[in-house]
Amino acid sequence: MNGLIGKKVGMTQIFSEKGDEIPVTVIEIGPCPVTQIKTKEKDGYRAAQLAFEPITKKDKKKFAKPKHGHFDKAKVKPHRFLKEFRLEDGDEAKVGDTLNVDIFTDVDFVSVRGVSKGRGFQGVVKRYGQKGASATRGSHEAFRHPGSIGMCEYPARVLKGTRLPGQMGSVNIKVLNLEVVKIFEDKNLLLVKGATPGANGGLLVVSKSYRRKKTSGENNQKKAKKSGK
Repeated sequence: MNGLIGKKVGMTQIFSEKGDEIPVTVIEIGPCPVTQIKTKEKDGYRAAQLAFEPITKKDKKKFAKPKHGHFDKAKVKPHRFLKEFRLEDGDEAKVGDTLNVDIFTDVDFVSVRGVSKGRGFQGVVKRYGQKGASATRGSHEAFRHPGSIGMCEYPARVLKGTRLPGQMGSVNIKVLNLEVVKIFEDKNLLLVKGATPGANGGLLVVSKSYRRKKTSGENNQKKAKKSGK
C-alpha cells in the first residue's frame, strides 16, 4: 500500500539531538478499514478502497442509504471519507482489514495532498502579488487595480490566462518530498518536516514519495541514530 487518509492536527516544533529546531506538521493517519478491492480481472487494475473518520450517531441522518449498503456489504462501520489507492506488486489486502500509520515505518519521505485554505474573492495585488498603481502622479482611485488587460484594436479581446481578480484558494495542492521526522504508532500520528496544505482538521492524503531517497550521508546519520552512536 502506497498511502493512507489522514487529518491535519496542526503545526508544532521539536528539537533534534543537536538542539536544532524543526518545524513539523502533526497528521493523524488512520485507522483506515478496507471497504473494497479492485482487481485486474474485473476492473482492469489493482487497488484498495479505504475509509476514514467514522460517522457519529448525529450524522447518520445525513448519510445516504446507498452508502450504508456499501459499508454493510464490507462489514465496516459507515465512514465519512472514501479514497482509492493503487496496490503495488506484492501488496495484499482484503475487505475488512484495517491499515494504520505503521505502513510508513521504513519510509523517509512522503507526499501530502490537500485542499488549500479558501481566501474568497481577491484582487490581483493579494492574489498574484502585483505591485499596483502609483499613489501619486495623477492616480485616482485605481491604486490596486490590474491596469490594462488587453488591446483595443487587435485582438480586441482579453487573452486567456490574464491575471484578474477572482476566487483565491480552495484548490487541490500536493506537496512533494516532506521528510518523515517521527511516528507515534500507538496514537496513529505522523510528524513531517514543514507545512502541509489546508487548515487544521482538514483532510489529507499521505502517500510514499518515490521521487527522492535518502543520500548516503543521510543514511549514515540514520544508522548512527539507531545504533546510539
